[in-house]
Amino acid sequence: MTNQPALADGALARSFEMRFTSTPRGARLARRLAAHRLDAWGIPYGTRPHEEIVLVLGELTANAVRHGHVPGRDFQLLLYAVSPSGLVRIEVTDTRGESMPPAPEELRAPGDEETGGRGLLLVAALAGRWGWHPRSGGPGKTVWAECASVGQDGL
Repeated sequence: MTNQPALADGALARSFEMRFTSTPRGARLARRLAAHRLDAWGIPYGTRPHEEIVLVLGELTANAVRHGHVPGRDFQLLLYAVSPSGLVRIEVTDTRGESMPPAPEELRAPGDEETGGRGLLLVAALAGRWGWHPRSGGPGKTVWAECASVGQDGL
């Protein structure tokens, strides 16, 4: 689903929203479709903003599959872009209520021997802001990040 509402100040908002299976394949598909959508919105493949946004989105969708998976339940992706500000917001919602990420100010670097725990550090480094909140209307959570697509035409 794609929308292009005009905002009160004349800015253009674009969104892409879709449910995906809570599997590695679903996460890959979400990343590929979002990358294509960003390119269509004027944030071209191969540019730094495109690559950073897709990397953040990939981490959030992978986390939804790894830490938010509930058998038989999907995760949802909402990709939202506003022109001319260049803000791109990514929201990934899962249905697992007992596995919550740390608050942004509570992130810590994992020890040398730990094999995981670096994804949200990457999100924090690349996104202007990020956070999470409980899922409205049911169990689970929405993890979101806001990235800039500065210098891109056509958004």
